Amino acid sequence: MDKVVAVAARVLLAQIFLVVGINKVIFSAQNPDFYNQFLAHLGSMGLPPILAPLMIIIEVGAGAALLLGWKTRMAAWVLALYSVFIAFLLHRGDGLLLQNLAIAGGMLAMVAYGPGPCSLDNLKKKN
Repeated sequence: MDKVVAVAARVLLAQIFLVVGINKVIFSAQNPDFYNQFLAHLGSMGLPPILAPLMIIIEVGAGAALLLGWKTRMAAWVLALYSVFIAFLLHRGDGLLLQNLAIAGGMLAMVAYGPGPCSLDNLKKKN
């Protein structure tokens, strides 16, 4: 049962970042105005445009690493810090601040307890 819970926790935490990041890539490819609007939104918050591709890389890259249980603790640290960053810079007034802080809490639990037995991190340990 613990194996299932650990995998479920990783999948549920990772899917938020993967879905959002992959959607940004798909929507940007289908409609260049979407990416320009994303850049404009970041600019309206006082953030530089260079953050847009970095955000996508973090969401997709660290999200995939978390999903697979590869470099799990490092990916969880990155996503925890990213969630706090997003919470305070982009979601202060729209009700998502607490949601992002809760996600950061889940990531910190992943840092503390690791990926669980069914992960690429633990597969490497067996070899």
